[in-house]
Parts: sequence; C-alpha cells; structure tokens
Amino acid sequence: MPLSPVEALQRLREGNRRFVAHAGDEQSRRWSAAHVEGQNPFAVVLGCSDSRAPAEFVFDVGLGDLFVVRVAGNIVAPSQIGSIEFAVSAFETPLVVVMGHTRCGAVAATVREIESGDAAASRDIHAITSRIRPFVEPIVIAARGAEREAVLREAMRANVRASVAQLQHTSRLLEERCAGRTLAVVGAEYELESGSVLWL
Repeated sequence: MPLSPVEALQRLREGNRRFVAHAGDEQSRRWSAAHVEGQNPFAVVLGCSDSRAPAEFVFDVGLGDLFVVRVAGNIVAPSQIGSIEFAVSAFETPLVVVMGHTRCGAVAATVREIESGDAAASRDIHAITSRIRPFVEPIVIAARGAEREAVLREAMRANVRASVAQLQHTSRLLEERCAGRTLAVVGAEYELESGSVLWL
C-alpha cells in the first residue's frame, strides 16, 4: 500500500533522528540484486550539490528509497521540474522535499554578487545565482549591517521557500496532485552544525 504524504514525511523525520543519534542501519545502503528490477522511492528530494548534504545519509535511508535531484542552491529549473514530475508520475511518490542547508555556497555567492555588484565567475555560475537572486535580494538589502551568518541563513530559507512555491505552482502535474492531496511539497533546512533537519 503506498504511503501518504504525511507517512512519507514521518519516515524522513525518524531517519534524521537516527542519523543525528548515529543509530542508522548501514546495511540498507549496500547494493542488493533486488534493486535491479526497479525502484519505488517514497520521497523526492531536491537538494543542493554540496558534498556535505547527501539526502540518503541525512535521512538514514537505503538504496531505492529516495529519488534525489541535486543542483547547486537547490534551484528550480526545467530539468529539475521534469525530473521531479517523472518520479511523481512514474512511481506515485507522495512527497517532494526541497532541502537547503546552512553555509550554502550558492546562496553565499549570490549574496556576494548583490553586495559587491560583481558578476559571477562564469556565465554558467550566473545561471544559478540569477535564479536565487530575486528571492534573497530583499533580505540582503533590508539586513545591511546585520550579522552575516544570520543573513545567509535567512537568505537560504527564502530560497528554499521560493523553490517550494515554484514547484507547487509552475508544474501543472504537481499542482494538481497537491490540490488532490496525493502529494505534498515541503521545505527543509539541513543544519550542517548539528546534522538535524528543520522543517520550514
């Protein structure tokens, strides 16, 4: 019987508790012939590419449990939307999590661009920061002189919330499933400092 969005979210909460408590099951992450025949992920995670934030570890789940889409700054672009739509439609996945994290390099690079007026290091990096900028610029402007880590954290949260809203309202497939309550799209913040996931 497929999980509901609430049950899928509870599974992630419990897994993160095990991860923080160092009580996870490493056996579940090992290869198994059972994975060859197909997959049945119970959640999709749109996460950042940061090497310190692998969703499978953070939620203490095994191979085949999550459909993970990773891109710097957990931004929403057509290829990410298509990947998420594929998982939701092909596997009836009931939950999509946008997971940002503290000390995000893509968010910090965007904030630096806003503050300095300097361009990104390359056109392709700018393609990422330009997607983040509209959501964090008001925060950066309003917080001039504020403590830097607090500004970066609030900017990261704003970026996560924006990605959640984009997925809920720019994809007809996802929007219809959310309206029918067979899908939930939620935001999360992975705290590098503690290992804990905070739900936004």
